Amino acid sequence: MQLARSRLGLLLLGALLTVVLYLLLPAAQHEQRLAGARPAEEKRGRRVANATVRVGMAAGEPPIFYREVSAGPRAAGTTSPGRLDVLFLHGQAFTSKTWEALGTLTLLAEEGYHAVAIDLPGYGDSPPAEMVATAQGRVAFLDHVLQELGMRRPVLISPSMSGRFALPFLLARGDQLAGFVPVAPVGTKDYAAEQYRQVQTPTLILYGDRDASLGPQALQSLQHLPRHRVAVVSDAGHACYLDKPEDFHQALLGFLRQLK
Repeated sequence: MQLARSRLGLLLLGALLTVVLYLLLPAAQHEQRLAGARPAEEKRGRRVANATVRVGMAAGEPPIFYREVSAGPRAAGTTSPGRLDVLFLHGQAFTSKTWEALGTLTLLAEEGYHAVAIDLPGYGDSPPAEMVATAQGRVAFLDHVLQELGMRRPVLISPSMSGRFALPFLLARGDQLAGFVPVAPVGTKDYAAEQYRQVQTPTLILYGDRDASLGPQALQSLQHLPRHRVAVVSDAGHACYLDKPEDFHQALLGFLRQLK
């Protein structure tokens, strides 16, 4: 009798487990289908990267305002038809605040330009971003920033370290830029002369005459760009815009006026 009861108990337990598995199977299959669909959905909606933005305002206008750029609706009201966009990157020891402190953003705004500076990922107020670990990722990052800010064919200002972002973007998306201003950027030797010759973006090669390393090195490579001109800031070092801001601004404005 005891053996019969044990067998009956095992049969009932087995039947119960079968029912539970039957009920749970559709839910598991549904979850599996959702998991397979998530990568595409997350790819469309994830936050690609953030960048802190500083916008130049003319005298008498509201103060410079700050915003984070992230994946989502395009930022509205950041540019005006007919105004040339100018996007400032920065060197390793600097941030977007550099261009604010020098008065560069305000000066360009007063001259009728839409001047914007950003903190690159991992600098200033911008968090790090895994996507910028590769040249392709850095191109995608800048492309994303331009789209979010609604900047169409801007002039890209690229000093020193930011050459790691600007140079691959120039070679891959040069037709999306109205102009390029490399200020002794790094990474110029990473590309061949023939690659530079394919770029038709008007370029102002700018550096200080006391920059004995990166300035001449960048010039040696960048002079292969077909539509380039050179401006050397006298008595200025690697960060020539800090040593001689007035001379830097004069050279930059002269180049921008030719693009209008």
